Formats: sequence, C-alpha cells, structure tokens
Amino acid sequence: MKRTCLFMVMLFSSYAALACPACEKQQPKILRGITHGTGPESQWDYVIIVVTVVFVLITLFLSVKWLIRPDESMQGHIKTSIINH
Repeated sequence: MKRTCLFMVMLFSSYAALACPACEKQQPKILRGITHGTGPESQWDYVIIVVTVVFVLITLFLSVKWLIRPDESMQGHIKTSIINH
C-alpha cells in the first residue's frame, strides 16, 4: 500500500511540473515544456540562475566531500579535544 501511494505521488507530481500548452507558447525555446508562467523577463534572469546553480553545485560537492573525508585528524579539532578529556 505504501509503495502504491508513493508511486502515485511521484507520478502526479512529475505530471504537474510539466508546462501546459498555454505556458509553452510564452516560454523561450530552451525552456519550452519545462516550466509554467511567463518566462525570463531579461538576460539577467539567466545570469542569476547560472550563479545560483554554481553555488548549489559547489555546496553539494563540498558537503559530499566532507561527509566522506571529514579530515578530523587535526589537533585543534573540537572532536579531538572532547575525546582527550
């Protein structure tokens, strides 16, 4: 039952994310069929999106890197001071 509910939620949520025919006409060629609404109003919208994506990717990379190798071998690390006391 849980799997069926999860499948239905995923199915309908992905369908709702697709653009309707009226919105497709308002979007530029690169975003057609992906988003709802009016689309970017200027070229600065693309710059803002690219800068945001770069920050998100850097954050994701560093988060995964520090989860895999936390580098807690430094003598001044808080974990080392707690363990030694």
